[in-house]
Amino acid sequence: MLGLAACSDTDPELAPIERAQHSLAAGDGIAAEVILREMIVAGVRPQDVAAYLGEAELRQGQTAEARQWLGEGNFSKQTRGHGFHMLGRLEMEEGNLPEAGRAFDKALADKPEDAELWVDIGRLRYRGGEQMQAVEASIKAVEFDELNPTALQFRAQLVRDSQGMQAALSWFEQALERNPENTGLLYEYAATLGEMGRAREMLVNIRKIAKINPANRKIYYLQAVLAARAGKFELARLLLLRADKATLDLPAAMLLSGIIDVENGNYASAAQTLEALAAKQPENRRVQQVLARALALGGNDDEVIYLYADAANLPGASPYLKSLVARSYEALDQRDKAGPLLDQAARLRSDNLVAVEGVSALEAAEARGSESGKDALDLIRARIVSGNAQGAVAAAANFAGQFPGSFDALSLAGDANLAARRYNAAIENYDKAATIRQTWTLTRKMIKAYHGAKQSDAALELLARYFVGDQANVEAATLLAREALKRDDLDAAAIFADHALTNGGARDFALLSLRSKIAFLMKEFDFGLALAEEAYRLQPMSHLATAQLAAAYRKVEGGKLHAAQLGTKAKRLKR
Repeated sequence: MLGLAACSDTDPELAPIERAQHSLAAGDGIAAEVILREMIVAGVRPQDVAAYLGEAELRQGQTAEARQWLGEGNFSKQTRGHGFHMLGRLEMEEGNLPEAGRAFDKALADKPEDAELWVDIGRLRYRGGEQMQAVEASIKAVEFDELNPTALQFRAQLVRDSQGMQAALSWFEQALERNPENTGLLYEYAATLGEMGRAREMLVNIRKIAKINPANRKIYYLQAVLAARAGKFELARLLLLRADKATLDLPAAMLLSGIIDVENGNYASAAQTLEALAAKQPENRRVQQVLARALALGGNDDEVIYLYADAANLPGASPYLKSLVARSYEALDQRDKAGPLLDQAARLRSDNLVAVEGVSALEAAEARGSESGKDALDLIRARIVSGNAQGAVAAAANFAGQFPGSFDALSLAGDANLAARRYNAAIENYDKAATIRQTWTLTRKMIKAYHGAKQSDAALELLARYFVGDQANVEAATLLAREALKRDDLDAAAIFADHALTNGGARDFALLSLRSKIAFLMKEFDFGLALAEEAYRLQPMSHLATAQLAAAYRKVEGGKLHAAQLGTKAKRLKR
């Protein structure tokens, strides 16, 4: 009886192929390869294990070796679906997207309801510009296996893009309930919590990852982000240096590295990192501004002007970039060029959208047409800027017809229709794009289209919904404060304005002036005066800041003389 009991407590010994599959599921490609090669030595046919050997090599990053096992498609009937699935992954990793699609089609014939295959199909479609079809694939993956962590993670990532952080949390939590020790899920969940400002919960999940996998170095990047947000830049640098190289090469990590170096006074190092990132993302305005700041603080005023003078003179340039370029002109004793930029920086930015010029001139863009995404972008922008909105609509429709599920194509179609004042058509395009990715830029354009279509309530509802998913967005909180003030809802206006101030808007003279106005309406005179004085200190040449300080002094005892002087100055600045 004791012998029988001992046998019942012992799991039956797994077959070699099952042990190899367990190793692959655990991410251990080396152990799986050893087992599979031993099987071949023992007499197993290569075609019976080629699919798994190819996967084992892929797990180790050995793409050439993986191709030796997968490239010929020599798989047994039982492993054919898995083999072509792995071949599709290999082709996708090497950038052969059409070949990857063909391999996945063959895999589908054998396993049409495999969740992980549908995840890979979704990722392929996303990379190929078929983002809407990628969303559909992610939904199918979860329908076929609602417990699969890879399917749930992919769905959560796409929900985060289209519906915001809050909506994605439930997907991550659902996945983690069933897969509590999946470090990939834990990492994405922690990153999402961090973006929402829930730092303590983020740290709890980082510690879980470290406990499960002490060798995981990606977590140091998340900790570095947290330290930087807390203003602990020396600590942030130490943490970031401990991250793995693959993480450090990501654009977000490169930007963080540049910001940390700027704050720590390492301007040359910051500029070097940010120049490399700007080459990868030439239209990223955040990168432009941080690089311009690093160059300016490092005394490279000539380079600031060379790189950003044209951009600073565009109508849509940020006040910050205008100020940086102006200060560089001043440092080179070119005050005639600095003055106009400083004046522009002091003005309140209009809520109107400004067309972004394409890289190419209209003639060159017309000659190339709209066959590729880049050419279509240049052509549509060039036509909008030149005033040919109807021509832009035609080019955008042609591009969207070629790539019907593309976020970029749908967004461009919306832009063209917005420029042509075809507001309902623009809303329709933007709505489709938003099912793929709801960015702040897209949201601003949708709000503009709703206002153009006389649907102000829909615009406000969209703004509020976006803010719920991205509560760290200062501009969204500021717009909500303005809307609440228009409705005389002072409590809500104060809450949204305070939120914006504490989340990065503390040096925005327009936001400080707005909060000062709200404070005075709530009869918080001392607080309102302090805010108005800070706004004026930051931008003494701003009509808005000057007028608000004048209004503030009129409300406080002994402030009439100051109010009169500032009122005169405000009138002069308004001209």
